[in-house]
Amino acid sequence: MALVAPLLCAILIGSVELGSFFYNEHILTKAVRDGARFAARQSFTNYGCTGAPGGTVVANTRALVRTSLLSGSDRFADIQNGDITVTTRCTTTVGAQDIRSGIYNGMTAGAPVVTVQAVVDYTPVIGAAFGFSGVGLHLNAKQEAAVTGI
Repeated sequence: MALVAPLLCAILIGSVELGSFFYNEHILTKAVRDGARFAARQSFTNYGCTGAPGGTVVANTRALVRTSLLSGSDRFADIQNGDITVTTRCTTTVGAQDIRSGIYNGMTAGAPVVTVQAVVDYTPVIGAAFGFSGVGLHLNAKQEAAVTGI
């Protein structure tokens, strides 16, 4: 038992830490997906073909990614607005098909697509007590959505 207990404890701590990492990655992915979905439903007048959207779209999208609207508290303790980027680009085709019809009719530059990306430092749950600082580990998420303007 004395020989096996340290190995089992290391496996247990590693399993908890790995599970925590994947759980936090899932939370960030869902948050970025919600932010992209929100930004994609804003008016076409807020979007150009390059850079960040206009109006309050960036601020509102960052607030949605950072906090859950239900709880109002930050999803991560150390997430900042600078960790979340919101950009747009325009596209005229999907595969070989021209998409400048329907709701994108008359948009010569093409359909705006919003990209929301977040990079957050990972904070270990148990590992810090055992010498694992988590320095250099980041949670990454990126999502794109076509702007529908509704």
